[in-house]
Amino acid sequence: MEKIVKEEEINQIVHRIIEDFNGEKHIDSVDLFTKPDKAEVIELVNNLIRVVYPGYFRDRSHKIYNPENSFAVNIEDAFYHLNKQVTLALDFCSRRGTMTEEEREKESYRVCKIFFERIPVIREYIETDLLAAFDGDPAADCFDEVILAYPGLRAVTVYRIAHELYKLMIPVLPRLMTEYAHSETGIDIHPGAEIDKYFFIDHGTGIVIGETAVIGKNVKIYQGVTIGALSTRGGQKLSGKKRHPTICDNVTIYANASILGGDTVIGENTIIGGSAFITRSIEADTRVSIKNLEMDYTTNGSDHRTREVSQGDEWYYII
Repeated sequence: MEKIVKEEEINQIVHRIIEDFNGEKHIDSVDLFTKPDKAEVIELVNNLIRVVYPGYFRDRSHKIYNPENSFAVNIEDAFYHLNKQVTLALDFCSRRGTMTEEEREKESYRVCKIFFERIPVIREYIETDLLAAFDGDPAADCFDEVILAYPGLRAVTVYRIAHELYKLMIPVLPRLMTEYAHSETGIDIHPGAEIDKYFFIDHGTGIVIGETAVIGKNVKIYQGVTIGALSTRGGQKLSGKKRHPTICDNVTIYANASILGGDTVIGENTIIGGSAFITRSIEADTRVSIKNLEMDYTTNGSDHRTREVSQGDEWYYII
């Protein structure tokens, strides 16, 4: 008897919840088969990473006897799954207007063909990012270590892939890709950002780079850096406007610095010190640091004071 009562109670709970799926909320959509599949997009990202780095990340779903055949299978598989997800995404958010199923299929194939033709260019950029990471980090023992272990290169690789799809105006998929990298690495790069060659993220955790940011060649940034918007209180009214800074060539940005605003330009060869907060443009060949940073502490009853000074390209604490 008690079991029957519990079943009735559970059925009532289930019924009430399903009744709430009445279509009055944006979260009520129950059509599972007309939207991109997040899990499949994640697997697609990993497939494309195997295309970019053909000898580093194995697909364990099949044995490898002939590497060239394996590469071909992986590329064809990635094309198939991208084509499938792009077809679903083209009707997402109505960014391209209403399309028939046949029109979506034709457009998806066209876009995927362009994307795969761009993969050699994507790999060219990633090669420069690898060189920048190895040259810029004395802790790196070899290129293999950087490819296999560095979260910065991983996040930038996914960004490079997603950015090409973003430029082709594919809805949602680029963002799913970079948010997957974000969840893996703690590095949040919007696929709309424009980032030139030889880009190096050192350590990386907590970095944020906004949609309209523009970053030049040979830029190096450390953990906790934000290249963001000065204010987003305007909400959707700000969509499509330049909200994030421009970072020119050969700039280094140290840990936890924040650079904000669409009109903010950091000139060439500038060094931004740790924890700096910048909301206006900085001229080229400038060094920026927090003025008169002091730290007080006590050891064995004795008071000490330190201050931060700069010399050459290094920062020192003077005790």
